[in-house]
Amino acid sequence: MTNPSPAPEPAAAAETSESAAPGDRQVPGPRRAGEPRRPTLRSDLRASWPDGLVALVITAAVFVLLYLRIRNKTSSTVTVMPFMADAGGFWMYFLSQAFGWSALLWAWGTVILGLLLSGPRPSRLPLSGPRLERLHRTTSLNTIALIAAHALLFAAELVRHDTAAWNSAVATAFVEAFVPGGYDSGTGRVAIPVGQAALYLAIPLGLLFYVRHRIGPKTWRVLHRCVIVVYVLSVWHTLLYGTNVWYDGWFRTGVWLLQLPIAALLLLRLLRPARRSEKLPGRPGASAGARTGWVLRLGGRLVVAAVLVALVAVVASGRDGGRSVPPEDTSSTHNHD
Repeated sequence: MTNPSPAPEPAAAAETSESAAPGDRQVPGPRRAGEPRRPTLRSDLRASWPDGLVALVITAAVFVLLYLRIRNKTSSTVTVMPFMADAGGFWMYFLSQAFGWSALLWAWGTVILGLLLSGPRPSRLPLSGPRLERLHRTTSLNTIALIAAHALLFAAELVRHDTAAWNSAVATAFVEAFVPGGYDSGTGRVAIPVGQAALYLAIPLGLLFYVRHRIGPKTWRVLHRCVIVVYVLSVWHTLLYGTNVWYDGWFRTGVWLLQLPIAALLLLRLLRPARRSEKLPGRPGASAGARTGWVLRLGGRLVVAAVLVALVAVVASGRDGGRSVPPEDTSSTHNHD
């Protein structure tokens, strides 16, 4: 469900930081004596355990909340799927939901950190630049882990309730949970492939940071910007398939509200880029290529501005694409997970 976003180039690393670079400098020479080593996947995995522990604690808290609301029949999930009123019988599904929500929260934080690091930074931040960059990388890794746990628990729930032989149940669950088009029931026919796309893009895009010195900084920067697509897919998957936000109400509107700072920071990042080559000149160049690039850069800024306006309209109006609550269960309008 999420979009992990690998960190911009650390200021002390061999490559020039995208967030700190004043221009289009190329990769400097070999590391000098005394300079910090390039961050590695192993070192970031070791550093990710405090962040991961917090993520597990929040996941546990979300699971308890979901479980209690299901047991008390105050969750909109029971309205969508009445057979799931048996909280003990479907605890694994609710645990999968909990991991999904924590994954979305971690993806949101990761994207926020990435935009802060790659664009204009506030004058005062609680952590230094290098520490924020490391936190950005560790939250990216933990987001991937949370997404994987969400998908694996969903598959395990399918196996658990399949009456076929175990090998057949495992094969069916694998196809439905991990093969695009394998899940052919209801909203899941669209929502599940959207979530799968987010997962399958998140893993390589999140790990490319650790081989950026092999693929080149320019290639890495281009691929790095695709991370926002992963995040959009994650939010789309949530709004389509999250039974907690199935209906209109404050909780679904809250999900839309969280997208406002993402869109605002992205627009600021485009309007005030750190790299001179990304700035929009007052007039396009004389060549055809320069004119095309100018039009694309201007178009990107206009699209993000339009998205920000649309998000404000959605939040202000409350018309966020949710379904109407069935008349027989109007109490759930104010009781979303």
